[in-house]
Formats: sequence, structure tokens, C-alpha cells
Amino acid sequence: MSESAVSTGQGTANASSAPFLQLVAQQANMAMMMLGLVPHPGSGKTSRDLDAAKMFIDQIEALQQKTKGNLTREEEKMLNQTVMSLQLAFVEAVESPSAPSADAPSGETPAAAAASAGSETAAAGTAAPEEEPRKRFSKKY
Repeated sequence: MSESAVSTGQGTANASSAPFLQLVAQQANMAMMMLGLVPHPGSGKTSRDLDAAKMFIDQIEALQQKTKGNLTREEEKMLNQTVMSLQLAFVEAVESPSAPSADAPSGETPAAAAASAGSETAAAGTAAPEEEPRKRFSKKY
């Protein structure tokens, strides 16, 4: 009976470990997608959003800090390896900003899209100040 109790206890530990490992893997996949290393599953296109990638990496680091001492060796090893590999990938992505735009399958790169969006808002921004002073200084008697 003691063997079955031990094996049941291990099964419970593995069962409780699985959701945690899935959570870490999900956050890591989102970080890799935001780094442009993995294509978006819906569109199949890669894009880069370093701020979002940093947010996902920071969340995994927070999990690492908050769960310290409460993890199995397997969980701790997986979490440490995930954090280190994501941090390295983030540094590489920051140091080589032009690499993913060449790999992007779309005709317009994310940087070009941001530049064109910025020029549209700049054009709209120049038209708005002309209208504002007219409204501010009009007087009715």
C-alpha cells in the first residue's frame, strides 16, 4: 500500500506541475512571437514588438521570483532555462533591429508601416492647429 500511496503522490505532483509548466511555455511562446522568432499562428506573419516581448519576459521573471523555493527541480530547471533563453533572444533582437524586417513575408515592413502611420498623423497634426486658433479667437457680440 505504501508504494501505491507514493506513486499516487507523485502523480498528484506531476498533475499540479503540468499547468505551471504550460503557463510558462505559453508566456514564453508569446514572448518569442513578439520578438519575431515565431510567426503569428493566425496570420503566419512575423512581427516584432519589443515592449510586449519585454512584458512577457518580465512576467516570467516575476513567476520565477515569486515561486522560488516552491518548485520541483524539473520546474525550476525549465523556468531558469526559459528565462535565460528569452533574455538572450531579447538582447539579440534589440541589437539587430533590421533582421526581422527582412524576414517579414509582407510587402511592407513593420518599421515602414510605423513610419507611414507617423507621417499620416503628422499631416493630420499640422491641419489641426490651423483650425484651433480660429476657434479660440473668434468673438461673438
